[in-house]
Amino acid sequence: MGSKTALITGATSGIGKATAQIFAENGINLILCGRRKERLEKLSGELAKKTKVCFLSFDVRDREKVSESINSLDETFRDIDILINNAGNAHGLDPVDKGSIEDWDAMIDINVKGLLYVSRAIIPQMVKRKSGHIINIGSLAGKEVYPRGNVYCASKHAVDAINQGMRMDLYEHGIKVGAINPGLVETEFSEVRFKGDSERAQTVYQGYEPLKPEDIAEIIYFTVSRPRHVNIADLLVLPTDQASSSLISKNFK
Repeated sequence: MGSKTALITGATSGIGKATAQIFAENGINLILCGRRKERLEKLSGELAKKTKVCFLSFDVRDREKVSESINSLDETFRDIDILINNAGNAHGLDPVDKGSIEDWDAMIDINVKGLLYVSRAIIPQMVKRKSGHIINIGSLAGKEVYPRGNVYCASKHAVDAINQGMRMDLYEHGIKVGAINPGLVETEFSEVRFKGDSERAQTVYQGYEPLKPEDIAEIIYFTVSRPRHVNIADLLVLPTDQASSSLISKNFK
């Protein structure tokens, strides 16, 4: 692939962290982004043995901080070839009549507006260079809706629409745009959704074999390493035991 630079949001855990690791193993320079500075420092130190790494600590919801952080990059990391829009989360699992407005705001601000803020800060340089690759991490929840998933599903449907719109707007500039949409992946996702209730979160992944972050990271690397004329535009990835959001084959024997 030659010497490329990738910016990954939500790099401190789960899919983002696994993607950073596989990118480092393949010599891609890294800009790791996240809110948890201590984790960013630790991961950067580990991966610096394999490639050039820097980190930016910001919350994607903070438009000014996003712009300020990305504009602060030095010449080594300024030309971003690959953008992985991975930051996102779910809050709560309530019917719409009982939903927390704070939870709704968090999901829309992070999953939708945060993705847009980061993209807006990076895309102009890609347009100028007539080159770039954007991977938006969507979800099965962006393809269908499930009970009590209302606003989370809406936010991921928005990611699906943004992904399609980006591709239409940017293809004339030689920029690839695609989405990877996972089903159930065993990460901190459910612990965040259930407000730190680890016991409840673990039940989500019991009785079957969910995807691992490394499974999605391998697919992301495969996607960004295709020849220039190949763009994987939209990919849905499920565990073998999952057929839809509500159809999961579980065996508790």
